[in-house]
Amino acid sequence: MTRTPYVAGAALLQAAWLLAACDRQPDAVPAPADTAAPVPTPIPRVAVHGPKRTILAFGDSLYAGYGLRRGESLPDAVQARLRGQGIDATIVNAGVSGDTTGDGRRRLVYTLDRLKPAPDLVMLGLGGNDVLRQVDPAETRANLSAMLDELARRHIPVILTGMMAPPNLGPDFAARFNAIWPEAARAHDAVLDPFILQDVLGNRQLMLPDGVHPNAKGVARIADRIAPLVTKRLAALPAADAAAR
Repeated sequence: MTRTPYVAGAALLQAAWLLAACDRQPDAVPAPADTAAPVPTPIPRVAVHGPKRTILAFGDSLYAGYGLRRGESLPDAVQARLRGQGIDATIVNAGVSGDTTGDGRRRLVYTLDRLKPAPDLVMLGLGGNDVLRQVDPAETRANLSAMLDELARRHIPVILTGMMAPPNLGPDFAARFNAIWPEAARAHDAVLDPFILQDVLGNRQLMLPDGVHPNAKGVARIADRIAPLVTKRLAALPAADAAAR
């Protein structure tokens, strides 16, 4: 996601998401020690081993690292955790701020055709800008399915990082939109992280001032949740795949 052309919409969604977070825990009053964001644990340097793996991170500003310094994006953070486990993985960041699922659909084939070697795995994270623009969920679903079909055609496994609609868009929109990612994951045998901003959205210590994008500490928390999914999926790949790609 990116706020540049959509400041008003982002502000409304920020408020709605924050209210939703409060609604889920109406009686929770965190202690002062709990409100401070943890300092990210340094990733130890270890010798990498095993097959070389290439991962394509294909998404929007939540992948691109909007508002962050070089090296602080989510793909960078996940790669650091993989290498900290000794996994010889390189993550290619193809996040583009402002992209909708429609934009991603239009550029996916071009990106895949020009990535050498072909990726062993794709992290796919789009949909936030569909919410900002209030794209019909049917269109979002069709775009996401088309991208997953293309990746299946190329026999590339996928980890989906999902998105959720704030309640101010209405129960019908939210129900239709929120169902897209779990249903797509089941239909395409993809690993699913249901909501990329889970446990980060609403915590001011983990978000940029816009309230929509995570800061470096927020990214670290997201990476702590997603990296194990990537590790597990890579471990399930035949070693021969790396040589073939």
